[in-house]
Amino acid sequence: MGKHVSADRKMEAINRYYNGETAIKLEKEYGLAPNYLYRWIRKYEKEGFEGLTSKSGKARYSNPHAGLHLRKPKNKIEELELELMKKEIEIARLKKGYMVKGVGAEKEFVTTFDKNIK
Repeated sequence: MGKHVSADRKMEAINRYYNGETAIKLEKEYGLAPNYLYRWIRKYEKEGFEGLTSKSGKARYSNPHAGLHLRKPKNKIEELELELMKKEIEIARLKKGYMVKGVGAEKEFVTTFDKNIK
């Protein structure tokens, strides 16, 4: 089983534990590290079913500028929105007085004050 376990599967394992199955057996069956089932049980008892849902994805989608170069646009509108975001970021950089030279590991930020950028 992969690293992510759905809240429904967690709830299923918790119910089976409450019905008498051992934690060791369930952890082996679900491919879990030791004590993961007990962590789920504590979260469930403290927060209910909501405590079992993954919260790791929330921050990933909060910043619209995150991962500009990591995803491909699905359609023409998304492609244009992505291009517009990149232009807005470049304008903000230029207003602050610096520009980017190079790419990847060679990327550096150079100030444009006292320089002619033409």
